[in-house]
Order: sequence, then C-alpha cells, then structure tokens
Amino acid sequence: MKNNETGKTISGFSKLNKRGKLTWLVENFFKEPESVMRELVSFWHGNEEQQKILDAFSENTITNFPLPFSVAPNFVINGKTYCVPMVIEESSVVAAASSSAKFWMSRGGFHAEVIDDKKIGQIHLVHKGSTERLRAFFDRNKNRLVESIKPLTASMEKRGGGIVDITLKSFLEEDGYHQIVISFKTCDSMGANFINTTLESFAKNLKTVFIDEGHHPDDLDILMCILSNYTPDCLVRVEATCPVTKLAHKKAGMTGKEFGKRFQQAVRIAQIDPFRAATHNKGIFNGIDAVVLATGNDFRAVEACGHAYASRDGTYRSLSYCEIIEGEFKFGMEIPLAVGTVGGLTKLHPMAKRSLEMLGNPGAHELMMIIAAVGLAQNFAAIRSLVTTGIQKGHMKMHLSNLLHQLHATEREFKLAIEHFSHELVSHTSVRDFIENLRKLNTEIGTKATAKEKS
Repeated sequence: MKNNETGKTISGFSKLNKRGKLTWLVENFFKEPESVMRELVSFWHGNEEQQKILDAFSENTITNFPLPFSVAPNFVINGKTYCVPMVIEESSVVAAASSSAKFWMSRGGFHAEVIDDKKIGQIHLVHKGSTERLRAFFDRNKNRLVESIKPLTASMEKRGGGIVDITLKSFLEEDGYHQIVISFKTCDSMGANFINTTLESFAKNLKTVFIDEGHHPDDLDILMCILSNYTPDCLVRVEATCPVTKLAHKKAGMTGKEFGKRFQQAVRIAQIDPFRAATHNKGIFNGIDAVVLATGNDFRAVEACGHAYASRDGTYRSLSYCEIIEGEFKFGMEIPLAVGTVGGLTKLHPMAKRSLEMLGNPGAHELMMIIAAVGLAQNFAAIRSLVTTGIQKGHMKMHLSNLLHQLHATEREFKLAIEHFSHELVSHTSVRDFIENLRKLNTEIGTKATAKEKS
C-alpha cells in the first residue's frame, strides 16, 4: 500500500481487509476519524455470517447503508390479496401505495396479465464483405450454431425456456456493422448471466465456423456480446376499472364524473408533454423500484427499460393511460419488466428471500404483475392528489417527521408539532419556527419558575 503526499490516493486498496479500508478512509477524509469509525462500524450486521453475505454482494465494502423495509397491505391483484414489501426512503410513497390499494380493494382490485416474457441478447460484429455473403453464411450455419450451445441451454429448455428466435440484423448506414439478435425465455430467472454466457459461446463458435469454411479470420470481428436491458417483449399489462360514479372525492367536493374528467386530462397531459411525463413516470417508478429492490431485482435495468419504452415512438410519454367509456373508468399501463424470482440476489439476500416468501413465493410472471400493480397504484394516488387537494399537503404531512428529526425534537415536541400541523401548512420554516418558539416558551417558563422559587 502506498499513499501519495496528500494521503488522498492509494494503491493496493482492494487488498486491505475491511477494517483496514475503513481506517484509511476515515483518517483521510473525515475531521473526526474515531467518531466516524464508530458510527460506520455500528451499521455492520450483528450476525457475522449475514454480514459476510452482504459484503460479498459488492467490492470494497466498508459498512451497510440501511433503508426502511416497509409493507403496503390490501393489494388485490387478480382476486388474490397481497401484502407487498417496499424498500424506499420516502414515507409518502408507501402511504400513497397503501391508500390506493385500499381504494381499489373495494372496487374490484387490479387486473393484470403478462403479455410476453421474451428477452434480447445481441452479438455485435463487423464483417468485411458484402451483406449478402454474410447473410448466406449465417442462414447456412444458424441451426448448427444453435446446436453447438445446447449444453448451455439444455437446462433452461427443460424448464420451458431457452432460445426462441435468432436473426441477423444489418445496419447499412454503418459500414460492415451487423448484429445477431437472439431472443430468450428465461422462466423464473432474470437471466442476465445465462444470456451473456450463451451469447459469448455462440459468438466463439460463430468465429470458429467462419474460419473452418475458409474465410479469413480478420474478415469477421466480434465487437461485443451482451444482453439488452430494453425488453419491449417482456411486457405486463395492469388495469383498474370501476363505474365513474364510484370515484367521488368528498374532501375536494367533486362528483365521480368531475374527478374522472380531471384525472383523465392529467394523464393526457403526460402523454403529450415530456416535461410532465418525466415526473409522471417517476411516480410510477417510485412504486416499482421499491418492490424491485425489496425482492432483490435490478431496479436500474427496470428503469432503463421503462424509460426507453416510454420513448418508443420517438417522443417520451406517459407509461399509463386513462379512458372513460359509457360511464366506465379505466386506468391502466403496459410496461416491460424483466425480473426474476430465482438466481441472483433473490436467494442470497436474506430480506429478498423474506420478501418473496411474504408474496407467496411467486414465479416471475406473478411478480411482474405485482410490481406493475404497485406502480399503477402509486401513479393513481399521485394524480388523485394533484387534481384534488394538491400533492404537497399530504407529502409534507408525511415529511413532518423527517423535519422534526432534523431539529432533534423531543418526544413532547413531536406530539405537540403533530397536533399543531394537523391543520397547518407544513414547511421547513414553519416547523423550525414552531419548535424554536416552543423551546423559547419553555425556557421563559423555566426562568419564571426558578425566580419564583428563589423569592
């Protein structure tokens, strides 16, 4: 290990043990290293074996970053009731999802179906020669190449998955560039490792066959082999429907028909305005990401795919839709979700295992429907607030607890603040002023009491 003169860079860091990494970090980047060291160590898991599992998930781990593990009850999806796990740091998201689930529970719940579950892998290559020549070679050897990777796909095929399609795609505008696009079904696994391993083996065999046919090795360059996180054919649809008369909003003084019209218009705005659509869809992913995280799936891949799908016609749009036909309100969404319930963190992370158990150990299709329903519920709750009482009233009420913690409020101050702001506007300034005035008043009372005792 060698530091430079400033102590801010280091070589050999990965070779240090966990405590060694942490020691170097706090000594070089914190003003109170001993205090910070104690704080970071305090987040280590009390169970040593569990901590070893968590450490192995990443590289250069020094501690854990806890997030709240919450649940949203009363989700009725296809007639089945779920209590859904959600990992997120924003209390209003869980509250909104729970409220929406309860709202729709008495109106038939959510109805979901998986439209398809295909995933895509790509072999990117450059061919020196005509497109016709490459296509003839590919067509001649496609079946042979598929057979050559049977040892890798056999197990998945036994479970009902494997390769379902393979095509050669040419980009005439890019000199010599082509793709071999392979579609997969990966059953209950997300399938990233399976797909990538299969692609690399296919590409290696492709090169071998190319040379065996007498072609020059330099005439075919395999650039890279990688799955695509854009999976428009791994698609789930979810909807909630009821008579528009059942949508009346008493607090806002709206009839069901008035509410439905405003709600539909709000969704329409998100379909025509990308600036609104980004925030609209972010709300959907508030719900989706929380369940994806809780079940040990890859929220980054899910988000990347969802946003790409929202732009599929060249303009970024709302992922959800709303229509009212003959007095029937329908709110729904189609969204690609590539998730799994076996493999990866789903069986390694202790809380991911509990999340899936809580959901009844669903297969990938069922989990897709659950996640989509939570995203739609979150979207419904957000739009309902926006077109009636406004988003900030409920959001800031939920945020009040965070503000009070920041101000180090006592238990008594918490109680008084919650009572006071039940009918008042919540903002950082108003909460701060309330606590300061409360403390000032307590100080004055204490001073008067002391003076009275002395007299």
